[in-house]
Amino acid sequence: MPTRPMSLVIAAVVLALEGLIAVLLGGYVGVQTVVGAPEDVTTSIAVAAFGLLAGAGLLWVAYGAFTAERWSRSPGVLAQIFLIPVSITLIQSAHPEMGIPLIIAALTGLAALLSPPTTRALYGDDAHHPS
Repeated sequence: MPTRPMSLVIAAVVLALEGLIAVLLGGYVGVQTVVGAPEDVTTSIAVAAFGLLAGAGLLWVAYGAFTAERWSRSPGVLAQIFLIPVSITLIQSAHPEMGIPLIIAALTGLAALLSPPTTRALYGDDAHHPS
């Protein structure tokens, strides 16, 4: 690919940041499970594993977006769609300091993934000729 549109770079950065945060939070919960005294060890382990796996998945999708792999768009869009209600819940639960940046990131990622330059970079001429 000769040039990578800025929208694709923005999408990859948003996905990578989301993935990195999920990995860090999953790791934090994992460490707290081991060194702390969680009320429910099974739930703590599940939350830590989910954070680590979801974060690793988002990092993989970010890499795919950055390298302009077609497959990366669908999971990237799906992740952003899932993050919108999560961020709204955070805002409504008196945690706007977490919810507002999350909704901004999700909407930015969604706009970048669905923008025409990203579509052209990922699908080329296929974007104009539906099969």
